Amino acid sequence: MRSSTADPAPIGHRIRAVAAALGLAALAGCATNPSGVPDASPEAVAQAAYRHDGPPAITLYTMVSNNSGAGAHSSLMINASERVIFDPAGSVRHSRLAERGDVLYGVTPEIARFYELAHARETYHVVVQRLEVSPEVAEQALQLARTNGRVAQAFCTMATSGLLRQLPGFDGIGQTFFPLGLLEDFERLPGVETRRVYDNDGDDKSTAIADFEAVAVPGG
Repeated sequence: MRSSTADPAPIGHRIRAVAAALGLAALAGCATNPSGVPDASPEAVAQAAYRHDGPPAITLYTMVSNNSGAGAHSSLMINASERVIFDPAGSVRHSRLAERGDVLYGVTPEIARFYELAHARETYHVVVQRLEVSPEVAEQALQLARTNGRVAQAFCTMATSGLLRQLPGFDGIGQTFFPLGLLEDFERLPGVETRRVYDNDGDDKSTAIADFEAVAVPGG
Protein backbone atom coordinates (compact mmCIF):
# COMPACT_ATOMS: atom_id res chain seq x y z
CA MET A 1 0.00 0.00 0.00
CA ARG A 2 2.93 2.34 0.66
CA SER A 3 4.31 4.35 -2.23
CA SER A 4 7.58 6.22 -2.50
CA THR A 5 6.61 8.03 -5.68
CA ALA A 6 6.11 11.77 -5.19
CA ASP A 7 3.12 13.38 -6.89
CA PRO A 8 3.02 17.18 -7.24
CA ALA A 9 -0.80 17.30 -7.39
CA PRO A 10 -2.58 18.41 -4.18
CA ILE A 11 -3.28 15.46 -1.86
CA GLY A 12 -6.99 16.18 -1.71
CA HIS A 13 -7.27 16.04 -5.51
CA ARG A 14 -5.25 12.83 -5.71
CA ILE A 15 -7.25 10.91 -3.12
CA ARG A 16 -10.59 12.01 -4.60
CA ALA A 17 -9.42 10.70 -7.97
CA VAL A 18 -8.29 7.41 -6.45
CA ALA A 19 -11.57 7.01 -4.57
CA ALA A 20 -13.55 7.62 -7.75
CA ALA A 21 -11.41 5.21 -9.76
CA LEU A 22 -11.63 2.42 -7.23
CA GLY A 23 -15.25 3.04 -6.21
CA LEU A 24 -14.27 2.83 -2.54
CA ALA A 25 -16.97 3.62 -0.02
CA ALA A 26 -14.88 2.73 3.04
CA LEU A 27 -11.62 1.21 4.24
CA ALA A 28 -10.81 0.15 7.77
CA GLY A 29 -9.69 3.36 9.39
CA CYS A 30 -10.84 6.95 9.56
CA ALA A 31 -14.12 8.33 10.75
CA THR A 32 -16.69 9.52 8.28
CA ASN A 33 -16.69 13.20 7.47
CA PRO A 34 -20.22 14.32 8.40
CA SER A 35 -22.24 15.05 5.28
CA GLY A 36 -23.75 18.44 4.80
CA VAL A 37 -21.28 20.28 7.06
CA PRO A 38 -20.34 23.42 5.10
CA ASP A 39 -16.96 25.09 5.26
CA ALA A 40 -16.74 27.98 7.69
CA SER A 41 -16.53 31.39 6.05
CA PRO A 42 -13.14 33.11 5.79
CA GLU A 43 -14.46 35.60 8.37
CA ALA A 44 -15.28 32.81 10.82
CA VAL A 45 -11.88 31.24 10.27
CA ALA A 46 -10.15 34.56 10.92
CA GLN A 47 -12.21 35.12 14.06
CA ALA A 48 -11.37 31.66 15.43
CA ALA A 49 -7.63 31.92 14.71
CA TYR A 50 -5.42 31.16 17.70
CA ARG A 51 -1.67 31.74 17.96
CA HIS A 52 0.11 29.54 20.48
CA ASP A 53 3.28 30.91 22.07
CA GLY A 54 5.08 27.55 22.12
CA PRO A 55 7.83 26.62 19.65
CA PRO A 56 6.91 25.65 16.08
CA ALA A 57 5.95 22.00 16.12
CA ILE A 58 4.11 19.25 14.27
CA THR A 59 2.15 16.74 16.34
CA LEU A 60 0.92 13.47 14.86
CA TYR A 61 -2.19 11.95 16.46
CA THR A 62 -2.83 8.24 15.96
CA MET A 63 -6.02 6.64 17.29
CA VAL A 64 -5.42 2.99 18.22
CA SER A 65 -7.95 0.27 19.08
CA ASN A 66 -7.59 -1.03 22.64
CA ASN A 67 -9.13 -4.33 21.52
CA SER A 68 -7.15 -5.19 18.39
CA GLY A 69 -4.21 -2.79 18.52
CA ALA A 70 -5.04 -1.62 15.00
CA GLY A 71 -4.74 2.02 13.96
CA ALA A 72 -8.01 3.82 13.26
CA HIS A 73 -7.28 7.47 12.40
CA SER A 74 -4.41 9.89 11.76
CA SER A 75 -4.34 13.68 12.06
CA LEU A 76 -1.88 16.51 12.63
CA MET A 77 -1.70 19.52 14.92
CA ILE A 78 0.47 22.22 13.39
CA ASN A 79 1.83 25.08 15.46
CA ALA A 80 2.99 27.78 13.06
CA SER A 81 1.85 31.40 12.67
CA GLU A 82 -1.37 29.98 14.11
CA ARG A 83 -2.23 26.59 15.59
CA VAL A 84 -4.59 24.31 13.68
CA ILE A 85 -5.47 20.63 13.44
CA PHE A 86 -5.49 18.98 10.03
CA ASP A 87 -8.18 16.36 10.65
CA PRO A 88 -8.76 14.61 7.32
CA ALA A 89 -12.15 12.83 7.21
CA GLY A 90 -12.47 13.55 10.93
CA SER A 91 -15.66 13.86 12.93
CA VAL A 92 -14.76 15.91 16.03
CA ARG A 93 -16.57 19.22 16.12
CA HIS A 94 -16.90 21.97 18.75
CA SER A 95 -18.71 25.30 18.65
CA ARG A 96 -15.42 27.08 19.45
CA LEU A 97 -13.77 25.61 16.36
CA ALA A 98 -14.10 26.82 12.78
CA GLU A 99 -13.62 24.14 10.15
CA ARG A 100 -12.65 24.73 6.55
CA GLY A 101 -11.41 21.99 4.22
CA ASP A 102 -10.74 19.50 7.05
CA VAL A 103 -8.67 22.07 8.94
CA LEU A 104 -9.84 23.00 12.45
CA TYR A 105 -9.08 26.58 13.51
CA GLY A 106 -9.08 27.89 17.09
CA VAL A 107 -6.93 25.20 18.73
CA THR A 108 -6.40 26.70 22.18
CA PRO A 109 -4.80 24.52 24.90
CA GLU A 110 -8.27 23.59 26.16
CA ILE A 111 -9.46 22.67 22.68
CA ALA A 112 -6.30 20.61 22.05
CA ARG A 113 -7.05 18.65 25.23
CA PHE A 114 -10.68 18.31 24.19
CA TYR A 115 -9.58 16.88 20.84
CA GLU A 116 -7.45 14.22 22.53
CA LEU A 117 -10.12 13.22 25.04
CA ALA A 118 -12.87 13.12 22.42
CA HIS A 119 -10.92 10.31 20.75
CA ALA A 120 -9.65 8.52 23.88
CA ARG A 121 -12.34 6.23 25.27
CA GLU A 122 -12.79 2.67 26.48
CA THR A 123 -12.21 1.25 23.00
CA TYR A 124 -9.43 3.55 21.75
CA HIS A 125 -6.39 5.39 23.01
CA VAL A 126 -4.45 8.20 21.35
CA VAL A 127 -0.72 8.16 20.60
CA VAL A 128 0.58 11.74 20.54
CA GLN A 129 3.94 12.27 18.81
CA ARG A 130 5.31 15.82 18.89
CA LEU A 131 8.28 17.11 16.92
CA GLU A 132 9.65 20.65 17.10
CA VAL A 133 10.53 22.03 13.69
CA SER A 134 11.80 25.27 12.20
CA PRO A 135 9.32 28.13 11.71
CA GLU A 136 9.68 27.69 7.95
CA VAL A 137 8.76 23.98 8.05
CA ALA A 138 5.81 24.64 10.37
CA GLU A 139 4.53 27.39 8.08
CA GLN A 140 4.88 25.15 5.03
CA ALA A 141 2.87 22.44 6.80
CA LEU A 142 0.17 24.98 7.67
CA GLN A 143 -0.12 26.14 4.06
CA LEU A 144 -0.26 22.55 2.77
CA ALA A 145 -3.07 21.77 5.21
CA ARG A 146 -5.01 24.89 4.20
CA THR A 147 -4.81 24.13 0.50
CA ASN A 148 -5.36 20.37 0.67
CA GLY A 149 -9.15 20.37 0.64
CA ARG A 150 -11.57 17.84 2.09
CA VAL A 151 -10.46 14.23 2.30
CA ALA A 152 -12.59 11.19 1.44
CA GLN A 153 -13.55 8.67 4.11
CA ALA A 154 -10.79 6.17 4.93
CA PHE A 155 -8.05 8.29 3.33
CA CYS A 156 -7.02 10.13 6.51
CA THR A 157 -3.61 8.48 6.79
CA MET A 158 -2.92 8.80 3.07
CA ALA A 159 -3.59 12.53 3.32
CA THR A 160 -1.61 12.96 6.55
CA SER A 161 1.42 11.03 5.36
CA GLY A 162 1.25 12.72 1.96
CA LEU A 163 1.37 16.15 3.58
CA LEU A 164 4.33 15.20 5.79
CA ARG A 165 6.30 13.79 2.86
CA GLN A 166 6.36 17.23 1.24
CA LEU A 167 8.20 18.80 4.19
CA PRO A 168 12.00 19.13 4.43
CA GLY A 169 13.41 16.54 6.83
CA PHE A 170 10.44 14.17 6.50
CA ASP A 171 11.84 12.08 3.64
CA GLY A 172 11.60 8.92 5.74
CA ILE A 173 7.81 9.12 5.84
CA GLY A 174 6.15 6.65 3.51
CA GLN A 175 2.75 7.45 2.01
CA THR A 176 0.41 4.83 3.43
CA PHE A 177 -3.18 3.91 4.25
CA PHE A 178 -2.12 2.45 7.61
CA PRO A 179 -2.01 4.65 10.75
CA LEU A 180 0.49 2.41 12.55
CA GLY A 181 2.83 2.47 9.57
CA LEU A 182 2.84 6.26 9.69
CA LEU A 183 3.27 6.19 13.48
CA GLU A 184 6.36 4.00 13.13
CA ASP A 185 7.88 6.19 10.41
CA PHE A 186 7.25 9.34 12.47
CA GLU A 187 8.78 7.71 15.57
CA ARG A 188 12.08 7.29 13.71
CA LEU A 189 12.46 11.04 13.14
CA PRO A 190 15.08 12.55 15.49
CA GLY A 191 13.66 14.47 18.44
CA VAL A 192 10.13 13.02 18.54
CA GLU A 193 8.42 13.08 21.95
CA THR A 194 5.72 10.44 22.44
CA ARG A 195 2.93 10.06 24.98
CA ARG A 196 -0.33 8.10 25.15
CA VAL A 197 -3.76 9.30 26.24
CA TYR A 198 -6.26 6.87 27.80
CA ASP A 199 -9.77 7.45 29.10
CA ASN A 200 -12.71 5.28 30.29
CA ASP A 201 -15.48 7.12 28.45
CA GLY A 202 -18.00 4.93 26.65
CA ASP A 203 -17.50 4.02 23.03
CA ASP A 204 -19.91 6.65 21.68
CA LYS A 205 -17.63 9.57 20.78
CA SER A 206 -20.60 11.87 20.25
CA THR A 207 -21.41 11.65 23.98
CA ALA A 208 -17.96 12.92 24.93
CA ILE A 209 -18.25 15.73 22.40
CA ALA A 210 -21.67 16.72 23.75
CA ASP A 211 -20.29 16.74 27.31
CA PHE A 212 -17.51 19.13 26.26
CA GLU A 213 -19.97 21.32 24.38
CA ALA A 214 -21.98 21.68 27.60
CA VAL A 215 -18.99 23.26 29.33
CA ALA A 216 -17.93 26.84 28.55
CA VAL A 217 -14.41 26.57 27.17
CA PRO A 218 -12.20 29.61 27.89
CA GLY A 219 -10.20 31.03 25.03
CA GLY A 220 -6.81 30.56 26.82
